Amino acid sequence: MEADGKTQMAIDEWLLEQHLAGKMPSVLRFYTWQPVAISLGRHQRKYPQAWHGLTYQGEKIDIVRRPSGGRAVLHQGDLTYAVITSGLKGDRCQIYKRLCSFLIAGFRELGIELSYGKSQRNYTRHDSCFRTHTSADLVTENGYKLIGSAQLRRKHAILQHGSIRLNPDLAFYKSVFSETNDASIAPLVPSHAHLIPYFLSNGQNLWGNDLSELPLQPQERQSILFSTSLPRP
Repeated sequence: MEADGKTQMAIDEWLLEQHLAGKMPSVLRFYTWQPVAISLGRHQRKYPQAWHGLTYQGEKIDIVRRPSGGRAVLHQGDLTYAVITSGLKGDRCQIYKRLCSFLIAGFRELGIELSYGKSQRNYTRHDSCFRTHTSADLVTENGYKLIGSAQLRRKHAILQHGSIRLNPDLAFYKSVFSETNDASIAPLVPSHAHLIPYFLSNGQNLWGNDLSELPLQPQERQSILFSTSLPRP
């Protein structure tokens, strides 16, 4: 599903509320951002105000705030996943590992081995999520941070979403964050559509029948935008 950042974040939050209310089973969804956007972590208060004037290929980029934590993510050339579920036991690290297992399995089928990052000091000193990695992130064998994830816990339920960095525009990334980026893995992955079936099949292995893949109806999308209030950037 492709939509603007405000819509995507509103949908994630709405799905979490529906799950908490017992109206929806566990959810796994994938989406992209149009226009290009920067999403801020829920508690990320300081960021360059110049971002509000950024454009990409002549189109103004969105600045939105996620309901989850973490640092800023540039959503260009990426695929975003979101998992909404409940009933998981264990500490934060154990839950991340359980929820990321379908990503590791999916990429392994494509010949790409991923492992968990290592938490680094002063993580919050950097504007960019992809500047460093933590134990919640997935990196390739050569240290490329491929997936950055963040969570929101609400009562007994969890929303976890993350950016799968497939084919970023490296020059644009540098202009936003004033830092270099690694090469992408795009030559190994032809398209988003090629990836998603691998993730869905492994997600079914993880959640079984308790997994919703139903697309949103137009009337549901309208009600989501009117009923969900996200923090402002």
